[in-house]
Amino acid sequence: MTGTGNIVARLPFPVAARKELADTQLRANLRRATHTIRDKRLRVVGEVPDWEELRVAGAAIKDDVLARLPELLERFEAAATAAGATVHWARDAAEACTVVTDLVRRSGATEVVKVKSMATQEIGLNEALEAAGIEAVETDLAELIVQLAGDTPSHILVPAIHYNRTQIRDIFDRNGLLSDRARTDDPPALAEAARRHLRAKFLSAKVGISGANFAVADSGTLVVVESEGNGRMCLTLPETLISVVGIEKIVPTFRDLEVFLQLLPRSSTGERMNPYTSLWTGVTPGDGPQTVHIVLVDNGRTDTLADEVGRQALRCIRCSACLNVCPVYERVGGHAYGSVYPGPIGAILSPQMSGGGANRTLPYASTLCGACFDACPVRINIPEVLVHLRQIGKHPPAERAAMRALSWTMRDRRRYAAALRLARRSAAPVRWLAGDRIRHLPWPLSAWTRFRDAPLPAPESFRDWWTRAHG
Repeated sequence: MTGTGNIVARLPFPVAARKELADTQLRANLRRATHTIRDKRLRVVGEVPDWEELRVAGAAIKDDVLARLPELLERFEAAATAAGATVHWARDAAEACTVVTDLVRRSGATEVVKVKSMATQEIGLNEALEAAGIEAVETDLAELIVQLAGDTPSHILVPAIHYNRTQIRDIFDRNGLLSDRARTDDPPALAEAARRHLRAKFLSAKVGISGANFAVADSGTLVVVESEGNGRMCLTLPETLISVVGIEKIVPTFRDLEVFLQLLPRSSTGERMNPYTSLWTGVTPGDGPQTVHIVLVDNGRTDTLADEVGRQALRCIRCSACLNVCPVYERVGGHAYGSVYPGPIGAILSPQMSGGGANRTLPYASTLCGACFDACPVRINIPEVLVHLRQIGKHPPAERAAMRALSWTMRDRRRYAAALRLARRSAAPVRWLAGDRIRHLPWPLSAWTRFRDAPLPAPESFRDWWTRAHG
C-alpha cells in the first residue's frame, strides 16, 4: 500500500529549496553543526580497525531481514504476544494514527509523553492526537525545541539543527520556560530549563509513546538508543506504553544487535557508545508499564521492498550520517525536502514510500558525489538508487524525444562526429555575439538556463586538435 502522512512533500524540491537558500542564518547554522558532527564521526570511526567489515555485516543482516521479512514479523508478533504485549498492524499513516488514538482514549489520558520517534512523525501522530483533544509532549530536547517553536524537524537526529542557541533561548522565553533572571543562551542553563519543564510531565503522564531503533524477532524485544535519558523515563514511568515501529526495524536475533550497537552511535552522534540503551519485552508484572501495545507500520514499505534496486533504502538505521556529508543538505536544510526524511536517504526513501507527487523531484536533489555512500554504516548505495529512480520516473514527452534522438546519434561514431561538426558550425555566430556560453535560452529551453549557463561546443574537437597538432 502507498505510504501517506508526513512523507509526502507539498512543494517540488526546487521551489522549496529556493526559499531556504535565501536564509543566510540557516546556512550558517547548518554548516557549523554538520561539520562538527562529521568531524566527531570521522575520529571515532577511525578508531575501529574493522569498520568496513562491520558495515558489510550490517548490510548483510539487513538484506537477510528484507529477504524474509514476513516470516520474521510473524515470529516477532508471536514472541511479543507471548510476553504480554498486544501487537497491532497498520497499513498506512491514517490507520496507525487511528489505532494509537483509540488506545490513548481507552486509557482515559488527555496528555501523553513521547520519546523521539521518526515513525510517529512520519504518520503525523501529534496532529491526529491534537484533533482528538490529546496533548502530545515531545521529551527529546531537540524535538521539544521544534514543538515549542511550532516548527517541523529538519534533521533526522538533530531536529533543531537549524536553530542556534540565541534562537533557542528566544523560543524558550516565548513559551515561559525561562524566568526574567534566567534569560540566557548558556546551553547548560537552557538544558536545565527543559529538564524542569519535562520532569512534571514525566511524573504525571499515564501514557508513553515511543518508537524503536530495533525489534528482535526471536524474543519480541524492542530497543531504543538515546542520549538524554528521556527515553528511559518514557519507557518506565507511564502505566501504558504504545510503541510505533516501522516493519523494517526487525533484526532476527539478539546477536545481531552487536553489530548495530557499534555502527549506530559512531555514525550518528560520533560517540563510541550512546549513554542509554533501553530494551523491553512485553510486560513485567510490578515493574514498568503494565499495558504494552506495539503498532507495526507498513506505510509504503512493502512497495519499496518490491523494487530490487530501491529496496536497499530499507536498510537505513536512521543515523543521519548521509545528511551531515551532503553538500545539498548543508545549503538548504531539511525543510526543503518536504518529508520527515530529509537529505540523501530521504531523497530515495520518501519517493518510493509515497509513490510520487512532488516527491518525484527529490531524486534530483543530489550532486551524485557519492559522499553519502561512503558515510552510510549499512552501505546503502544512495547514488545508485537516485539514478535508478531518475530513470524510472516520469519525463516530459519533449525530454524523452530528445533523449531518444541523442541516444540514436551517439550509438554511431560517424553520426556523432557529424552532429558535433554541425553543432560547432551553428554555434560560431552565437559565440561571436555571446561568448563561450549562453545565459538565457528561449522557451522551452529557458528551463535549462534558469539555474545554469549553457556552454557552447568547443571551436575544435580534441580529435581535430590532435590531428592538426601531431599529424
